Amino acid sequence: MTGRNTTPPGRYDPRRGVPPRAPDPETDPGSDPDAVPGAGPGGASSVPSPDPLAPLDLRERLALNRTGTFDWDLDGATLELDACALDVFDLRPDEYDGRSSTLTARLPPEEGYRLDAAVSQAVQDGAPSYGAYFRVHCRDGSPRWTHAQGRILRTADGRPYRITGLVREAGTEMADSVLLRSLQENRQRQTAMVQQTTAALSRALSVADVTRVLTGTGGARRFGADALILGLVDNDRFEVIAITGLPGATPEDMMASRLDDTLPLSDAALSRRAAFLSSRGELMARYPRLRPYLDRVPSGSAVFLPLVAQDRVIAALGLFNTEPKQHSAEDRNLALALAGVVAQSLQRAMLFDQEREFATGLQATMLPRRVPEIAGGEVTVRYHAASTGRDIGGDWYDVIPLPQGRIGLVVGDVQGHDTHAAAVMGQLRIALRAYATEGHSPETVLVRASRFLAELETERFATCTYVQADLESGALHVARAGHLGPLVWDAARHTDWHPVRGGLPLGLATAFGQDHFPETQLFLEPDSALLLCTDGLVEQPGQDITAGIDALTAAVRDGPAELEALADRLSDQLWARSGSGDDMALVLLHRAPAAGTTTITPRFRLHVHQADPSGASEVRAMLRRTMDQWRAGSIAYDIEVAATELITNALTHTDSGALVTVELLPPGPGPGRAGGPRRRVRLEVEDRSSRWPRRRTPGETATSGRGLMMVEALSDVWGAEPRGSGKALWCEFALPGEEHHPPARPRPD
Repeated sequence: MTGRNTTPPGRYDPRRGVPPRAPDPETDPGSDPDAVPGAGPGGASSVPSPDPLAPLDLRERLALNRTGTFDWDLDGATLELDACALDVFDLRPDEYDGRSSTLTARLPPEEGYRLDAAVSQAVQDGAPSYGAYFRVHCRDGSPRWTHAQGRILRTADGRPYRITGLVREAGTEMADSVLLRSLQENRQRQTAMVQQTTAALSRALSVADVTRVLTGTGGARRFGADALILGLVDNDRFEVIAITGLPGATPEDMMASRLDDTLPLSDAALSRRAAFLSSRGELMARYPRLRPYLDRVPSGSAVFLPLVAQDRVIAALGLFNTEPKQHSAEDRNLALALAGVVAQSLQRAMLFDQEREFATGLQATMLPRRVPEIAGGEVTVRYHAASTGRDIGGDWYDVIPLPQGRIGLVVGDVQGHDTHAAAVMGQLRIALRAYATEGHSPETVLVRASRFLAELETERFATCTYVQADLESGALHVARAGHLGPLVWDAARHTDWHPVRGGLPLGLATAFGQDHFPETQLFLEPDSALLLCTDGLVEQPGQDITAGIDALTAAVRDGPAELEALADRLSDQLWARSGSGDDMALVLLHRAPAAGTTTITPRFRLHVHQADPSGASEVRAMLRRTMDQWRAGSIAYDIEVAATELITNALTHTDSGALVTVELLPPGPGPGRAGGPRRRVRLEVEDRSSRWPRRRTPGETATSGRGLMMVEALSDVWGAEPRGSGKALWCEFALPGEEHHPPARPRPD
């Protein structure tokens, strides 16, 4: 069904685009076929001529604006379109039957769904009208943007029965909206480029960090370029420090040159003016010096920007594109804005590098310049500054020659990562070295160091571990202040973190009136080694420190035997590879093997002070770990009970402490309850009393006197031996379940 046609005969119908019809003499009364149309008698006009100033009716106005009307009968399912509406849908009157389903031939499926959804939603919501944009397929296949707006008529009870409205071409306004959207998207893209560049550079601390941002993945694309080059101004010299996206190698005379106007970056820095060049030809015409390197310069546009900070040119930035381009005002403003961002970041990075150079120089003077040679062993050290931040911290190490051939080992960490931490570290290291050189015990050294730090009137505290080592006897006297204890391993790579009692960090201990650092005595067997380190080697952000300690233990157990190689492995595997944000110091000490032997019996020693009964619990903890490594199985508990009884006897019935020695003996003909040669665990507890032990027979109600009875009942064999100024009680336990054993290794003593 077509739309109504109310245009009078003879009037120009703008909807159809046809000229006015001449009067028909048969159908039009009073017409004269010989007369000139529109003329009366005597040639005078009998039909008024159209007046161009006459007002247009509503339909004519709509037709002139490519707008038609429709009338949709919802009950009768008919949709009447006028001639202009048919023209909007690019339909002829004979192609339309008055049904809405016929229009689907002109609408893409997705557009039909969207238009139907808009109408249905308005009807369901009770809205008085609706409007929607959609596309129409014309006869030639081209799309046409169209807009429909309808008024929904309802009955008294609210039921919709009819929709009337307008349909019009909307190509022009949609083109305008596309242009506006394109401009908006371009502004958003420019804003995003500035934001991305600012965000990336905000995390850059050093000049190296800035160059990594510019040359890394997507670095040049953040500036809307395909290639990038950055150079620094140093007095009258220009030095290129970053290049990405340019083919081939850059000639040496281009990497560093005199500041003049023969090269584009140097010229931009010297003139303080940005240069926007549309093509490579324009670039070569302005800078002939680049002609020999034509194949290394992209063929498109180029931009050269001076980087100015605090009214001083510090660098210049070059951007290259593979396609020629005329730079608009928006492009120029964007480039200048990005240049300002890079200039500020680069200036901040240069100041940071200057501060870091000063700080690291200060720290280098605070650390020992050389490690002294020691008799009876070997020592090596490593220090690494933090891989992020200002590359300076309060970690330190020291190796101190002591009287009577002993040696002092120190590792420590002052709170903070700045020049103040480095300054405090240097003062504390010197003070601690002085106290140690005077021959004081480890406890006294740490007490004095804590008081010294408290008197510096600084808010910083420090953790520290100090070891006084006698490599001739293997005796280690250890004291620690809130720091990690030592890791010790033997020739068979049995590793253990020996329990070492400690106190509060230096400075805090004095402030809280608890400057007491109890001393623990350990023994380093021949061909065994010791490690001291700061927490930078075992601690990572977001990771439990126990995981780092386990990783360090595994790295030592599986690492090379040579001390220097092991130090490098620990640095590369645990510190540098993880990119630690903390500094790290470590000290490795190896005791030379005894003369004439290449291997030793696995053994550990601990000293229990008489005034410290809790030392027995440390021995038990050490025994549990060692027996687990030696696979003692069911006899581990028996060994632990026997050790407790012997230590208790020594602390109770003598005036001295107890020296506990536990070693794994090779198979031999010694006694054993299961028979046959087996490896044995030997336990010795030595004291300084010459009073010989006496096995008693206590009564049923006695509360003591059963210690040696228990030792005799639990062990395979036991006894006592004189030891110079004292004696040693010993007992042995055969390891169960062993039928084949490795070759026995000789004892060094």
